[in-house]
Amino acid sequence: MDTSDNSTTTGTEPPSAHGPEAPPRRGWRRWAMDTRPLGIPAYRRLWTSTIVTAVGSQLTAVAVPKQIYDITGSSAWVGYASLAGLVPMVLFALWGGAVADTVDRRKLLLVTNTGIAVTSVLFWVQAVTSLASVPVLMVLLALQQAFFGLNAPARTASIARLVPADQLPAANALGSTVTQTGLVAGPLLAGALIPVIGLPELYLIDALALCVTVWAVARLPALPPLGGAGSRRAGVRDIAEGFRYIAGRKVLLLSFLADVIAMVCGMPRALFPQLAAETYASYGEGPALGLLYAAIPVGAVLGGLFSGTFSRARRHGWMVIGAVVAWGAAVAGCGLSGSLWWAVAFLAAAGVADMVSMVFRGAILLSAATDEMRGRMQGVFTVVVAGGPRLADVLHGTAGSVLGPRAAVAGGGLLVVVLMLGLAAAVPALRRYRV
Repeated sequence: MDTSDNSTTTGTEPPSAHGPEAPPRRGWRRWAMDTRPLGIPAYRRLWTSTIVTAVGSQLTAVAVPKQIYDITGSSAWVGYASLAGLVPMVLFALWGGAVADTVDRRKLLLVTNTGIAVTSVLFWVQAVTSLASVPVLMVLLALQQAFFGLNAPARTASIARLVPADQLPAANALGSTVTQTGLVAGPLLAGALIPVIGLPELYLIDALALCVTVWAVARLPALPPLGGAGSRRAGVRDIAEGFRYIAGRKVLLLSFLADVIAMVCGMPRALFPQLAAETYASYGEGPALGLLYAAIPVGAVLGGLFSGTFSRARRHGWMVIGAVVAWGAAVAGCGLSGSLWWAVAFLAAAGVADMVSMVFRGAILLSAATDEMRGRMQGVFTVVVAGGPRLADVLHGTAGSVLGPRAAVAGGGLLVVVLMLGLAAAVPALRRYRV
């Protein structure tokens, strides 16, 4: 592993705890998803809980805006609700990252998953009693996102304590694949269930699913902080120390910048309604919109299913650079496409590239940071992942209204390619990083 950024090896268990070394995979299996991390019982439990919440959380993600729109008849209020959830998520993700570095991460996951489950029950109560209060919905959404902000850094930072370092890309691919599958299957399931069982029951299903998550997390091993970090409380100083840590390690800073470039400059989702209504109207506005929104997560799932080569890659920095450049080129191709099918194909290719980028950026964050800083790194990562696309919505929406949707999409993709290549050329730390 590159030691120029004070990287350390990961995990606390001896190699024997993870079982014997797997034989080399040959033929088509070299390309299939590497499932070795599932042979580790603790990781398998964490991954199983992710499967349940990936779909269940999307039921609530569909139900809340649907209920708000039903009450108000205004898309503006739906947007305000999104902002009400973003702010506490950002604040508590930063603080939650610091907390995750000072407490037993298993206990933190138990508390936060229980909090999310209770919030889902409260969503169900207000819906089944026909309270019809937007302020109550926004408060519950803010509370739920605060718990999520506390939960996400601890969940991801725990992976490096459960699997050996050489399996981190495979573990990240497994987790990212089920998350992306939830982004596709959850909304489809919600759309099918609402006419059959009604809106309140979606909240109840999510709450019951979270009980499974709490059970799975309860069976994880204890994950106390290493090196005596648990003797203090997390505060603003710890959060600031996390940012200083990032600034002092170029490879970590560059991994965050790569994601900012890809998402802020190249995420075109705000333009999908305009593209469906204008450019691809001949295909049917509704079907076109659905295909555009589904294309990127479908591509990401396919990328995960054929991620077997990830575990053999050692130049993680080059994998991130190549994936971000491929993302930008695919987005540009979407903008230049006059055919809906070509646009969808390019967006699916962008989804594959995004999966590769996610896997290796996540692996860099887990392997290049020491365990006492991993929670804070994941807190910042959560903020970047959640905030980048929302900034992109503003920028692309503005550009689309001035330049037209196709020009804005293509221009954003090309900008990603130029900026990423420029960053890689100017600062060699990411190019040189390998494990």
